[in-house]
Amino acid sequence: MTLSQSDITRLATLPVRRGQLLIEGRWQDGENGESEVLSPIDGKALTTLALASAADVARAVASARAAFEDGRWSRMAPAGRKAVLHRLADLIGKNAGELAVLGVRDNGTEIGMALKAEPGSAAGTFRYYAEAIDKVFGEIAPTADNVLALVHREPVGVVAAIVPWNFPLMIGAWKIAPALAAGNSVVLKPAETASLSLLRLAELALEAGVPPGVFNVVTGPGRVTGEALGLSMDVDVMVFTGSGATGRRLLDYSARSNLKRCYLELGGKSPNIVFADAPDPDVAAKAAAHAIFRNAGQVCVAGSRLLVESAIHDDFVFALTRATEAMRLGNPLDLATNIGAVNSLAQLDGNLGFVADATREGGDIVTGGKRALTDTGGYYMEPTIVTGVQAAHRLFREEVFGPVLAVTRFGDEDEALRLANATDYGLASGVWTANLSRAHRMIRGIRAGVVHVNTYGGSDITVPLGGVRQSGNGHDKSLHALDKYTDLKSAWIQL
Repeated sequence: MTLSQSDITRLATLPVRRGQLLIEGRWQDGENGESEVLSPIDGKALTTLALASAADVARAVASARAAFEDGRWSRMAPAGRKAVLHRLADLIGKNAGELAVLGVRDNGTEIGMALKAEPGSAAGTFRYYAEAIDKVFGEIAPTADNVLALVHREPVGVVAAIVPWNFPLMIGAWKIAPALAAGNSVVLKPAETASLSLLRLAELALEAGVPPGVFNVVTGPGRVTGEALGLSMDVDVMVFTGSGATGRRLLDYSARSNLKRCYLELGGKSPNIVFADAPDPDVAAKAAAHAIFRNAGQVCVAGSRLLVESAIHDDFVFALTRATEAMRLGNPLDLATNIGAVNSLAQLDGNLGFVADATREGGDIVTGGKRALTDTGGYYMEPTIVTGVQAAHRLFREEVFGPVLAVTRFGDEDEALRLANATDYGLASGVWTANLSRAHRMIRGIRAGVVHVNTYGGSDITVPLGGVRQSGNGHDKSLHALDKYTDLKSAWIQL
């Protein structure tokens, strides 16, 4: 959808209701009180957020379990679940402007990106899995004539979903929609710094007809709510997008409890590789800037390592710098803004620490490197390009999750591939070349879940997103996502 600047300004003045927990279809306070929600746009308070206790989480899980066992959703006819999810998608679309602006006020994403990537994407995701409900079949296995062998797909039970702050609606929908479509009950834990749009989504889910107890929401810090979900003996599957450190804790919680399956998307340090024969270097330079600087670099698949062939390195960095400096950093509620706010002060400080370390290790700052717009009271950082980054440098190896680009030169295809794979991560990547054979060699050789060729980003719901190595396991998006939320049951019938 499109919004005028006056529409955005009006929506940005609406009061924000205080955040509560949703358990068994009822909104309620958390036992641990509440915390203040600060907007990254200006550092001012928006509202308060309920802080769930471990007991609150246990009640939410029990609610989800009871709803699953009594079949109010799990045994509803697929056509019935389909109708409810379509209504939810329609409600998301109807309230897209409100949802987008609320999310921007909460997490700082620029409004142009938020409209497309948040309610727009979420509505499409719910429609996609609503349509999949009655189109994914079980199987009849080939057996002897006196045996009938059936393979059933069944919902797993209770799914706990922990969602990050960068794109809460989009990533939340990637997890919630297929889980609900398969017939499961869900307990959602949004990020502490970006819960508001998902709480509004939960309201819309009730309005759409999702039965009480089928979709529950608990808010608060991960050390309480996330740990309680991870240690629960009644959560069957845990899905998570976030940091590697938290992912490791969730695996530990699984081992200490009921061995629940954990599907983890843990970020990346994605290489964007530009060869001298790139079809249009100016297009590649602009795409490289957008691949790292949109949403202030707070994108899991961000092209945060730019590898450039030596023959064009200096010219390409010049074009890249020009494209970067043409992007507008500012209030994310302004339609003219290309780069919004960093999500929190702690995240901003961490980003600046990476830049300081990069210069100490011998990197050269071409542009940016500082905090910006300090008079606003918000959390803004200049888009930063650092050249001369070597494979041993911290900026090359560790995920910043901010608007900081590491640029490294390479001599030939073999070196490009070695550098691309010189990381513990393996989520996304990009290759720019006019040589079709080289493109296919790089696709085969790069260890990542996604390889973009002569573009970066933009893949839709029809293809899976998942990583290898320390970027995690399992896949969001596409029909493959349903594998996380269904069990296979074999029936061997002697005739």
